[in-house]
Amino acid sequence: MRNRTPSVSIIALSILLASAIHSHADDKPPNILYIMADDHAAHAISAYGSKINQTPNLDRIAKEGMRFNNCFVTNSICTPSRATIITGKYSHMNGVPVFNHIDGTQPMLQKYLHSAGYYTGMLGKWHLGSQPGSLPTSFDYWNVLPGQGVYHDPVFIDKNGKTKHAGYCTDIITDMAIGFLDNRPKDKPFFLMCHHKAPHRPWEPREDKIKKWENVQVPEPETFNDEKSNYATRSDAAREATMRVDRDLNATDLKRKPPEGLSPTELKKWKYQRYMRDYLACVESIDDSVGKLLDYLDKNGLAENTIVIYTSDQGFFLGDHDWFDKRFMYEESLRMPFLVRWPGKIRAGSVSDGMILNVDFAPTLMDAASLPTPADMQGRSFLPILKGESLKDWRTSMYYRYYHYPMHHKVQPHYGVRTADYKLIYFNKIDQWELFDLKKDPHELHNLYNDPAHVETVKKLKEEMYRLKRELKDEDQFQDKLPKDDV
Repeated sequence: MRNRTPSVSIIALSILLASAIHSHADDKPPNILYIMADDHAAHAISAYGSKINQTPNLDRIAKEGMRFNNCFVTNSICTPSRATIITGKYSHMNGVPVFNHIDGTQPMLQKYLHSAGYYTGMLGKWHLGSQPGSLPTSFDYWNVLPGQGVYHDPVFIDKNGKTKHAGYCTDIITDMAIGFLDNRPKDKPFFLMCHHKAPHRPWEPREDKIKKWENVQVPEPETFNDEKSNYATRSDAAREATMRVDRDLNATDLKRKPPEGLSPTELKKWKYQRYMRDYLACVESIDDSVGKLLDYLDKNGLAENTIVIYTSDQGFFLGDHDWFDKRFMYEESLRMPFLVRWPGKIRAGSVSDGMILNVDFAPTLMDAASLPTPADMQGRSFLPILKGESLKDWRTSMYYRYYHYPMHHKVQPHYGVRTADYKLIYFNKIDQWELFDLKKDPHELHNLYNDPAHVETVKKLKEEMYRLKRELKDEDQFQDKLPKDDV
């Protein structure tokens, strides 16, 4: 079930190496520090207006660089997103639509950068397979968690095998990143992927963070009680999904028994507080880690020529619509945080509303390193946007597709299109549609698909969705059969 793509040829690599020569002889290729959390929602970052926490170190990247308000994932689940990020291809083209192992022989971002002279590293959550053919390739140094990994005293895998490390996972990955930077060859630019496990479920904070957050009252989202209307105008997919705060959080998530005698409403509120305190405490450790890495770059004279990116592999529901997890094409799950700093190239404090996708990350970083976008990559470089240039032909719509059913939360397979104003979603297995007016209804509460006033809008959006589907060569490769090998 995997799409087999040939390895990059020697000739192709030679062409790429030749193209790596910068237009100005005195320019140096930029270092790249790519920091990615797992399941960190943009609305849990204060630079994005969070009402529930503060993230001063992440805010520093936004203050000193650019914040993207409309960064979206093309398949909102961990493994597929990671495969898309390093291949520049949608799930149906890179062979990773669900939790299957990646085919490590296909071209990937790190292979191009490594061949262009970059010293490359991959640390933390890889989550693309722990078998020889799916472990990291073309990284000069890698040390990764097997599968999801654990928060406390985690095992890591490197070229020598498995080793258990004492301590908290976020801190260990941070120390490994600093070690990589300390020991790198100083005559090469570096590309480091620093991937945190946090704040993935089951949200296990460090002990000092638990104490700090144990009495904090986290505000509830506006849509916290959507389940009371049985999700009103939504499709059956919303009612079937098993990711509700009031019903589906388990004993491992909650970590303690609820007080006795609570009413259903009180119990739901209690579960939400337990969930969010742990989640935000994990996020705080991530923010601390980012601060340490930024300080390291400053102290070692690396800040000026280093692109620093902070993102997550997708969005996440933080009690929105009474949900946790992701998967759906709804905004909280679809939207990724994307903060980037590059002194002298990106204007400090800038904000972009341009629509970028995780499929664009690889082409953009290659462009920053003066490498062309390979013909088989489906994303597009947004480097001109980073530099403040106006692009009249930039995308105005995006295509999304989710496959993973029924595991683990019974979210129905679906695909759809999003524009600046509307979102059309098709739950293809149950033949049901949803249409939302994103300007008038940003919380996506009112499905307008059967509204006679929106017949023409539906027609145009369907035309655009199927145009994108054809353009991206989505020929339902995984419609009836999905890979079963689980990471």
